[in-house]
Amino acid sequence: MFWELDPVSGDRAVESGDPGLEKEAWISGTLLEWGSCGKIAYVDGVPAGFVLYSPPLYTPRSVAFPTSPVSADAVLLMTAHIIPEFSGGGLGRMLIQGVAKDLTRRGVKAIEAFGDLKWEEPSCVVPAEYLLSVGFKTVRPHLRFPRLRLELKSAVSWREDVEVALERLLGSMSPERALRPV
Repeated sequence: MFWELDPVSGDRAVESGDPGLEKEAWISGTLLEWGSCGKIAYVDGVPAGFVLYSPPLYTPRSVAFPTSPVSADAVLLMTAHIIPEFSGGGLGRMLIQGVAKDLTRRGVKAIEAFGDLKWEEPSCVVPAEYLLSVGFKTVRPHLRFPRLRLELKSAVSWREDVEVALERLLGSMSPERALRPV
């Protein structure tokens, strides 16, 4: 419940003993009011990683960061995690691309995130190094928690460029091309 509640309410939820119930309520409310707010990556039917995202209005903790606020035209990438045995295979990049595709369809211009420059172990704040490696740029520097941004137009066009290159290399996999008369 790090992002979903302000620090005081978050502490209360933990003290009450059921933060999972609060998380479920937050996800349900966000789905109903705004739409999809996360993605899960599966490898051979096994969950291998996830991302959560939402407009900053739904993440009270975001205003507590020294590099706040998130820009009005952006959605906040709240957290991301890849299970260690699946890391290093590009799943993190694929999850971000999936988020970018989803948000582009909704007319969102950018994704922003607070990165952790001193990240040492899994936490609710994503390592800044990871964000930079998947195309985010620093928009507000900080010694510990810079705010980073990924412009969706460039993220989607990069993906389209890769798809075109793969199509040229491997040939088209689309059925309509296979059914065309010669």
